[in-house]
Amino acid sequence: MKLEREHKLRGRVVAAAEAVLADQGYVSAIDVLGAIGWLDTTTLKRWQQSRIPCLEAGIQTREERIAEALHLLRDWATEKHLAPSETEYLAKTPARTPLRFSTSGDAAREGLYRTHWLRQDLSDKQVKRIKAASSRPPELVVVQSLKSDWTCHRCSGSGDLLIMEEPGPSCLPCAGLGALVFLAAGNATLSRRAKAKSEVHAVVVRFSRARKRYERQGLLVHPAALHEAERELGLIPTDPPSPP
Repeated sequence: MKLEREHKLRGRVVAAAEAVLADQGYVSAIDVLGAIGWLDTTTLKRWQQSRIPCLEAGIQTREERIAEALHLLRDWATEKHLAPSETEYLAKTPARTPLRFSTSGDAAREGLYRTHWLRQDLSDKQVKRIKAASSRPPELVVVQSLKSDWTCHRCSGSGDLLIMEEPGPSCLPCAGLGALVFLAAGNATLSRRAKAKSEVHAVVVRFSRARKRYERQGLLVHPAALHEAERELGLIPTDPPSPP
């Protein structure tokens, strides 16, 4: 019975890994756990926002089975001669703290989670692009609240915008984002330039009751970045020349 169960799990892991690899050129433990149905998007988002202590705390599967799946993925990737590349996962919080995967915190197990397995036939350019995308810090997400009765867990204040943290919602000043200004969606070029120039930025979303989903409303960026982007696009007058 045990061998049969292990054989079935191997089949599921391999099928999921091969599908993901064919689609994106690399595969990770998170990809596989999601594909076999052990990791749902809600748990993944809560973990990325540091709202649960580690990823395994939200996976409704025994730790032994999870470990088995991780080792099956590693063994399959080794047999396929895939190239390992470790990636640091950072939280979707202003502090950008490293995320923990396992309940035990064991270094070897954490490494299995962090490892991305890349195809050997990828070009140097493709490898660089994949590694850059994998190591890029996740975008901060700020919620435009539909209710006015929420309370910041730090200062007990409130407001129109909040960011979720592990203890609960936080107002932007307490989260270190109080200096940012709102840029409404609508001008894609302006948004792209302001975002690129802003050292810190956040996506602003609002829940649509009609569509039952969060929808993007715009960005929060540094005022100086927005001003520079607007000036480059001719949306505001350029600075006058200095007097002789």
